[in-house]
Amino acid sequence: MATSSTPARRTVAVIGGGAVGVATASFLLRDGHDVVLIEQYGLGEGASFGNAGVFAPSSIVPMSMPGTLAKVPGYLLDPLGPLSIRWRYVPTLAPWLMRFVKAGTQDGVRAQARALTPLLHDSYGAWLPLVRNAGGEDLVRRDGFLAVYRTQADFEGDALGYQLRRDNNVAFEVMREDELWQFEPSVSHDYTIGVLFPQAGNTVNPKRLVRTVGEQFLRDGGRLVKAQARGFAREGARLKGVETDAGLIPADAAVVAAGAHSRNLCAALGDDIPLDTERGYHVLIADPDTMPRRPILDASAKFVSTPMETGLRMAGTVEFAGLEAPPNWTRADYLLTLGRRLFPGLAPAYPESRVSRWMGFRPSMPDSLPVIGRAGATPDVVYAFGHGHVGLASAARTGMTVADLIAGRPPAFDIAPFAPTRF
Repeated sequence: MATSSTPARRTVAVIGGGAVGVATASFLLRDGHDVVLIEQYGLGEGASFGNAGVFAPSSIVPMSMPGTLAKVPGYLLDPLGPLSIRWRYVPTLAPWLMRFVKAGTQDGVRAQARALTPLLHDSYGAWLPLVRNAGGEDLVRRDGFLAVYRTQADFEGDALGYQLRRDNNVAFEVMREDELWQFEPSVSHDYTIGVLFPQAGNTVNPKRLVRTVGEQFLRDGGRLVKAQARGFAREGARLKGVETDAGLIPADAAVVAAGAHSRNLCAALGDDIPLDTERGYHVLIADPDTMPRRPILDASAKFVSTPMETGLRMAGTVEFAGLEAPPNWTRADYLLTLGRRLFPGLAPAYPESRVSRWMGFRPSMPDSLPVIGRAGATPDVVYAFGHGHVGLASAARTGMTVADLIAGRPPAFDIAPFAPTRF
């Protein structure tokens, strides 16, 4: 017989094989459920493949902040700027952009930061049970996360973000000039201010992290079905299974963790969620001439450089163009240009055999908060998507929270700000 600590065994279908889906499936399996993971491609092949790999509690600062709108024209006009919009996509994006701007008020960002704080709290530690169970300790480190600024004006421009972190007890240390350059010798002396977030960690390979945890999930008794989820079979408000291109997968509970591809699945249950995609790029240099000791955010240029087991990865930028447009590889090449500005020890050129480029889809909500909660049409389906720039960092705690919902336990923190009905 199930108790309050041992939930009734259910058959749960988790849709999506990225960081959020794999972490969620793993925690559900630990609760004693029969869990099937539905993934059309390989584990960790989407946004989980190419992100910056940082577990950063400091990432509670929303994307839309007071004053962000005024900066947009400059971003768009700067070929090295952090934002690009394909003009053909503007009519589709317009409702999302309106909500994005509306979210960036003083009161709004304070509420959003408060909501994100428990979700991102000790994001490194939240992953450890899954990592240790899979024998993947070599995949994670805790050396902190460093943000660097070229000018005092750039640093002062982020004052509200640092106030939000202070208000929510996120620790950080400010370093200037010689102290910064001695702490991180790889950084150009053109950068005069550094902010260290000592609680942060990172993975040396996001794809291998997700695959390692996912493969352990399978060894522990979970199942993987390679299929595309298309909808849900129900009898009234009760779930009967997930409809896929490979047939019906019986289940009496399901989790939608399909990242940027989640919106149509929500629509199949009558929920109109304002999810869009920020297309992110990375460039990776194998065997670079210099390597930072920890992940570094160029806070002036808005990109992150992370030491990976495969080389130096520079990831970032935001491009709005939807899910269908081909990549604009110039965006990745810009990151290489910016990386040389940050790290003067990098060679002026590398053979193409040592440089790789990637583009992926960040599932983004206009208020920078993911969707975590039950579907309107049935309590048997739980949503867990829309994590934007913090998907890897928040994946493990999202998985714990979904496991609580499936088990009927109260979550460890208030998830009302993440409700699907908030718009």
